[in-house]
Amino acid sequence: MSSQYFAEQPDAPHRPGTVHVVLPDLHLQLATDSGVFSPGRLDPGTRLLLDTAPPPPAEGDLLDLGCGYGPLALTLGARAPGARVWGVDVNRRAVDLCAGNAAVAGLANVRCVEPDYAGLPGSFGLIWSNPPIRIGKPALHELLSSWLARLAAGAAAYLVVQRNLGSDSLHRWLEETGWDSRRIAARTGYRVLEVRR
Repeated sequence: MSSQYFAEQPDAPHRPGTVHVVLPDLHLQLATDSGVFSPGRLDPGTRLLLDTAPPPPAEGDLLDLGCGYGPLALTLGARAPGARVWGVDVNRRAVDLCAGNAAVAGLANVRCVEPDYAGLPGSFGLIWSNPPIRIGKPALHELLSSWLARLAAGAAAYLVVQRNLGSDSLHRWLEETGWDSRRIAARTGYRVLEVRR
C-alpha cells in the first residue's frame, strides 16, 4: 500500500524527474519523483482538464484536490494571480514537490498542504481534481462528499475521470447524491465532469 501514490509516506526509492506542462498561455517545468501520481509525464486526464476547464475566478480560495506534484495547482496559480490556490494531497512527497515547484515558478499564491492542515479555508470558489479513483469507490465517495461540500454557493468543481475507471458510475453517483453534474469534455477515454450544487 505504501508504494501507491495515495499513500502518506510512499516507500518507493527516489527517482527524480521533470515534467513539462506546455499550454498556450503557460510553460511550467515541474520536478517529479517516484511514489507520486504520473511522475514520468503529464497524465492525459490532467491535460484534458487543463485544456477544457473554464478560466478560474480571479480571486478567492481555489482548490486542487489531490495535487500531486502540482500541474493543476500551479496552472491555477498562474492563471489567477489574485487568488489563493490550495494544493491538497495526503502524499507528503507530493506535497513537498508541489511546494518546491510553486517556489521555483515564483507562484507565492500557491500553498501545498496535507488535508488536515489547520489553515485551510472553509469554502472554495473552485475545485479542480484528477481524483484518486484507485482508492476504491467507498473511499472516493467519502473524499468527494467531504470536499465538494466546501464549494461556495454558485461555485463549480471540475473532475477528470478515466472512462474505464468509472467516470459514468461516478457521474451517476454525483447526481444520485444531489449534485448537478454534467460532462463538459471527453478525449482519449477521459471525461471532465462539471459539478455544482
